[in-house]
Amino acid sequence: MTLSFTSLGLSAARVGHLESLGYHEPTAIQAETIPHLLSGRDLIGQAQTGTGKTAAFSLPLLEQVDSNNPAVQALVLTPTRELAIQVCQAMRSYRLNGRPKILALYGGQAIERQQEQLRRGTQIVVGTPGRVLDLLNRGTLSLKSLGWLVLDEADEMLNMGFIQDVEKILSQAPANRQTAFFSATMAAEIRELATKFLQAPVMVTIQAPKTSPRQIQQVAYVVPRGWTKVRALQPILELEDPETALIFVRTRRTASDLTRQLQAAGYSVDEYHGDLSQSQRERLLMRFRQQQVRWVVATDIAARGLHVDDLTHVINFDLPDAIESYVHRIGRTGRAGKAGVAISLVTPLEKYKLRQIERQTKQPMTFMPVPTRAEIAARNLERLRSQVREAITSERLASFLPIVSQLSEDYDIHTIAAAALQMAYDHTVPAWQRSDSHDQGDNASQVVPAPKKRKGTALNSEAVESSPPVKE
Repeated sequence: MTLSFTSLGLSAARVGHLESLGYHEPTAIQAETIPHLLSGRDLIGQAQTGTGKTAAFSLPLLEQVDSNNPAVQALVLTPTRELAIQVCQAMRSYRLNGRPKILALYGGQAIERQQEQLRRGTQIVVGTPGRVLDLLNRGTLSLKSLGWLVLDEADEMLNMGFIQDVEKILSQAPANRQTAFFSATMAAEIRELATKFLQAPVMVTIQAPKTSPRQIQQVAYVVPRGWTKVRALQPILELEDPETALIFVRTRRTASDLTRQLQAAGYSVDEYHGDLSQSQRERLLMRFRQQQVRWVVATDIAARGLHVDDLTHVINFDLPDAIESYVHRIGRTGRAGKAGVAISLVTPLEKYKLRQIERQTKQPMTFMPVPTRAEIAARNLERLRSQVREAITSERLASFLPIVSQLSEDYDIHTIAAAALQMAYDHTVPAWQRSDSHDQGDNASQVVPAPKKRKGTALNSEAVESSPPVKE
């Protein structure tokens, strides 16, 4: 039986908001921990990074804190500044109507600004031990109203030498609070800390996800600051030129918008998500398998029923939250011993997520900048060279020889060949590559139209209905 967020005890409003974000089913750690945390039990969760544990502890906190009370009611301790920012951003995305207030506290940022934000009131604090302890010692941060405390990545706290600071913070928190520890491993020091500060905790252990097949080449393109992912996608598609691809996005709205823009640019692509009827899904699946459509933009929930042999590429337009979801996604290519390519588009802030995936799967990730026009031009010229070699051996070549013979009376044979190649090249190269718009940032949020004729089949005239906009 498939679990839902509703069955875990979350409110209907919260579940509806999660669905609008693209979350339809809980991960294993979420399914096991959320009911216990909602019931008030202390908990020890042993789970690898990337299994969805941020939502596992965030959702119960957001359900229970009082947004009308300006005092700090929940504290999440993280070992690094990057993780504090990541957790804070995730929690803000899960909340309703911008409430409650959530504040990240870490070193490297002006402490005076953080003190002012605390004075204005916040219900949830996500912070590193050093900065949290500093603000406690200054008297700016108070834990008197604290009802929930989460220690995230406890083993990393131990490895980085923060356990003493953590113990000092735990000692200052009210005794009647609810406490949860999350750790990938359970060292003796972590167990001792749990014995000292947790009350009859529930123990939840989640097995690590399987690693991805080694025949899959994993590449991450880093989106430049100030760019949208949509802007970065087209040069990547031009360079990679996938025969077949699944492009994963988080929401139905993104699937519809991205598909619409790629179709307008002349690409053979369609959308696949939960708003489609069963008959629409089946028709699209048939066209995809018959290579009548080259690429499909899909959400995770819909793509579970989408299996295609010989899939050459998986593209993570939006990264999943859980490593197991990442492994499941890219495992759709590189099957039966065949090579496959997994591409992820990441902003500078998201590189942290991929480093976690790399550590967990123990497989290397190649980080690359978005391709330049020169790189794509070189790739296109190489393709053209290969096509010319094929044409030389073609039976149709003889019908064009009289034209060459006539032109050779007025022009050098090399000039004629170069002119023909230029015509062929201009016919296949996208318009943005022949202008300055790509480098100067014109139409930064739009996909620029590609040539009318592209490699592969044309778009099917029976377009799948677009889903209505979904609030994100």
